[in-house]
Amino acid sequence: QVQLVESGGGLVQPGGSLTLSCVVSGLYFNTLDMSWYRRTPGKERELVAEIPCTGANINYVDSVKGRFTISRDNAKNMVFLQMNSLKPEDTAVYYCDARRPISGVRYWGQGTQVTVSS
Repeated sequence: QVQLVESGGGLVQPGGSLTLSCVVSGLYFNTLDMSWYRRTPGKERELVAEIPCTGANINYVDSVKGRFTISRDNAKNMVFLQMNSLKPEDTAVYYCDARRPISGVRYWGQGTQVTVSS
């Protein structure tokens, strides 16, 4: 059974930090391209950061460059999103995404809420 389980969301003040985690089971993690997306009410889901299975060519949406860092631990089947200098506009539900690079098949987690507010 394929499962992606996110954790680490919560309420944080502007300028604060959070680290999101996603653990993957039921898939061969080393072969997956991993991403973090986010969604706010009334908006399309937005790609935040992606890290290919090779760990190279990491990409970020412009609005988080220099503030967020995506990383992966293949030994633990986990992907992380370190978020620093958080802004109110970062408030969203954050989703972990796993994609098979050849077939393009995707799997999603249930999401974790991040709220940035004073």
